[in-house]
Amino acid sequence: MTSKSQNEALEALLRGRPKALDTPQRRAAYDAQATLFPLAPDVHASELTLGGVRCESTVTAAARQPLTVVYLHGGGYVYGSLQSHRHLASELGRQAQARAVAVDYRRAPEAPFPAALDDALAAWQGLLASGIAADQMALAGDSAGGGLAVALMVRLRELGLDQPATTVLFSPWVDMLASGASYTSNAARDPTVNRSIIDFCARQYIGEALVDVPLASPVRADLRGLAPLTIYVGATETLLDDSIQLARQAGLADVRVRLEIWPAMFHIWPSYHQMLDDGRKALVAAGEVLRQALQPASRHPP
Repeated sequence: MTSKSQNEALEALLRGRPKALDTPQRRAAYDAQATLFPLAPDVHASELTLGGVRCESTVTAAARQPLTVVYLHGGGYVYGSLQSHRHLASELGRQAQARAVAVDYRRAPEAPFPAALDDALAAWQGLLASGIAADQMALAGDSAGGGLAVALMVRLRELGLDQPATTVLFSPWVDMLASGASYTSNAARDPTVNRSIIDFCARQYIGEALVDVPLASPVRADLRGLAPLTIYVGATETLLDDSIQLARQAGLADVRVRLEIWPAMFHIWPSYHQMLDDGRKALVAAGEVLRQALQPASRHPP
């Protein structure tokens, strides 16, 4: 099957999914991805607690201890879980030749902003307390998890803590106000995300009054001093302008940033790497970025 036919088949599948689901049903649909996309047989998964936050570590034989990719899953701060994103986080860790640690942050509406950010910070500090240096860790995230990763870096800077070695973002959601033109221009092209979903999740996360909260919409935060950013986004996404605006604001803040817009790709296409060649290629590319940025373990003797 050609890449084009793979993309067309997957897009048809995505467009065919039920749209009118309540929050419990949508959460269950996200978690069902663990059955559709099972963990590779050579991945060892284990639970751990970092800073009081439940996390999951996934490791392959390629991992260079103690190098770690901290992964923040997407799902609009309302959906998504360790289970739904296990296949993505673990494969990114493999490509990075590092352990992947996925954070089970609290979700809205039960735990609105800033609960997710507090949990991400607590897990990061827990890793630091375990003896892993900041430059032995990288951040990665998709969609809302991508926005959360940027917010976490801003919070680290505010607290005077070291930045990660680098950060990789897949289709990041960084603007609660959905101000980008692509929410309209790509509305018919995007098979997964539309403005109504974004508005719903934003209200669940920050409340009915959609106000400008920089740590919830980090495209509006002060980005000075952040770690290098690499952003992967699909050309057909309604969230395309989130990535473009983030890259622009990061560049204006003197942050090293690389933006890749992949033709004909949709929201978080690397999540479908088991059935989509372009998903696999994006993960390989992202893994190379992470692998080059992370310092060898020998630099930090125990």
